[in-house]
Amino acid sequence: MPKVKFSKENQEVTVPEGTTIRQAAKLLNINTNQGVNGIGATLNKYVNCHGFGQCGTCRVFVTEGHGENTNTQTLWEKKCFNVPFPDPLPALAYLDNPEETRLACQCKVKGDVTVETGPEVNLFGENFFS
Repeated sequence: MPKVKFSKENQEVTVPEGTTIRQAAKLLNINTNQGVNGIGATLNKYVNCHGFGQCGTCRVFVTEGHGENTNTQTLWEKKCFNVPFPDPLPALAYLDNPEETRLACQCKVKGDVTVETGPEVNLFGENFFS
């Protein structure tokens, strides 16, 4: 069974294959709905899309095991991270590393992964204004 390690929280959980990172985080009482740079984390814990991939607040960075140990990006993730049009969080379309950044509710675990919750969005980086 795959292990999901949360690096910031220094916690680890073993889950069945196909479990989402959001479900794994809930087992450890970790809030994946961090908002943008932690702004709105308390509110987003309760006001979110509840795992349907539409709000973009459960953004995580898969630091180890990306690609081979997770499913491919879903259409909702591609919309959030790659398409620059008005969205609840349009800044996500300008991430420096959209391939490793995932929505916790859409990323299914197939093997051991290490996850960083609430990665920062550089709102003033070179990719944002491009």
